[in-house]
Amino acid sequence: MDLFILKADNSNEMNKISEELSETKFKKIQEEKHFILMKKKRYGNYYVHILFLMIGMFFFGPALLVNLVYFAYSYLWASPHVLITTEIKSETGEDLEFNTMDQVLEKANKLF
Repeated sequence: MDLFILKADNSNEMNKISEELSETKFKKIQEEKHFILMKKKRYGNYYVHILFLMIGMFFFGPALLVNLVYFAYSYLWASPHVLITTEIKSETGEDLEFNTMDQVLEKANKLF
């Protein structure tokens, strides 16, 4: 799971950023007064799924299990999460490292 952190100056900017991410199929998971957590579900590359299905159906049955593992990996671990926050320090008092919107969109649109 990749967690990207975006900085917002106020709640209006947080909502603006979340609306922009919603246009690229991010969904809100949790929302509080000082942060919004969003996630984009990834299911894997459709061409890879079709390839493993064809191999599994016609040649080598365990390829279906490989296809299932690839789907689980894509859905559970490769889906990017975005935290939009007005906070600048973590709970331990350390400064947060913020990402840019370009980094988030690059990961969200990545094929693998």
